[in-house]
Amino acid sequence: MANWEGINEFVAVVETESFTAASKRLGISTAQVSRQISTLEQRLATKLFYRTTRRVTVTDAGQLFYQHTRPLLDGVEEAESALNSLQSNPRGKLKLTAPVAFGEQHITPVISQYCLEYPDLNVEMMLTNLQVDLVDEGVDLAIRLGQLADSNMMAKRLGSRTLHLCAAPSYLERSGEPHSLSELANHNCLLGTLDYWRFNNNNRTTQLKVSGSLRCNSGQALLDMALAGVGLVQLPSNYVSQPLQTGELVELMTQFRPPEEGIWALYPHNRQLSPKVSLLIDRLKQALSEP
Repeated sequence: MANWEGINEFVAVVETESFTAASKRLGISTAQVSRQISTLEQRLATKLFYRTTRRVTVTDAGQLFYQHTRPLLDGVEEAESALNSLQSNPRGKLKLTAPVAFGEQHITPVISQYCLEYPDLNVEMMLTNLQVDLVDEGVDLAIRLGQLADSNMMAKRLGSRTLHLCAAPSYLERSGEPHSLSELANHNCLLGTLDYWRFNNNNRTTQLKVSGSLRCNSGQALLDMALAGVGLVQLPSNYVSQPLQTGELVELMTQFRPPEEGIWALYPHNRQLSPKVSLLIDRLKQALSEP
C-alpha cells in the first residue's frame, strides 16, 4: 500500500490547482497535503508541481502521472459504489448545497425525512446563494435554479417554477394597475440582485430594465415589502403562491408571464453517482414535481 500513499492528495491538487483547496476537498490539513506530495515526489524521484506564492502548476511529468492515476481512483470509487449499492440503506457522508430560501422551503423537508429514514447517513447541507465550486468544496450534489452556466457539471431536471409579477391591493389602489411593459416605468419596482425583470413578449423572452426605491438580495424581504404595499415585485412561485391564493397579492399582466425556469440537481461529471445521491435526487424530483 506504500505505493498508493499520496495519490489522493496528488489528484486533488491537480484538479483544484491549489494545496489549500485540495486540503478542503479531502478534509485534511494543508500541511499534510504538502507532506504527502513531497514524499510522493521523493519516491518517484520526479518533480510533479511547480510551486510559486500565487499558484501551483502541474509539470509535464505530473500531467502524465495524473493521466494514469485518475482512472485508478475512479475505479476505486466505482468499486466502493458497487459495494454500497448492495446495501439497502444509504450511509456515509453526503454533502449538498442549495439556495437559502428555496432550500429552507423545499429542500430541507425532503432532507429531514431522508435523515429519519436512513439514520446511518451523515448529511452536511450548505444553504447559500453563492455559486459553490462542487469539486473544490467536495460537494456531492447542488440544487440550482434557472439557466445553468456550469458546462462541466452533469445536470438532472427536478422540476420547474414560474416568475410572477405581483402587487398588494393597497399598492394598486394607490398607484393603479399596469397593463403594458412600458407602463412599468411609472411604477415602483422592487429589485433583487438584477436590475431587470424577465417577460414573454410576442413569444420571445425579454429582459426589461426596471427601477424602484428598494433593492435587496433576499426574496423573502422583497415579498414582505410587496405585501406591505411598497411596490411591484417579480418573484418565483415558491414565494408568492400562497399570498396569491389568499388575495394578499394580485398577479399582474399574466399575458407577459415568462416561461418556466428549471430546478436542477448538479453533480461533477467525473464523479460516480452513488446510490445515496441517486436516491435523494429521485426523492427531490418527486417532491418538487408535486403540485
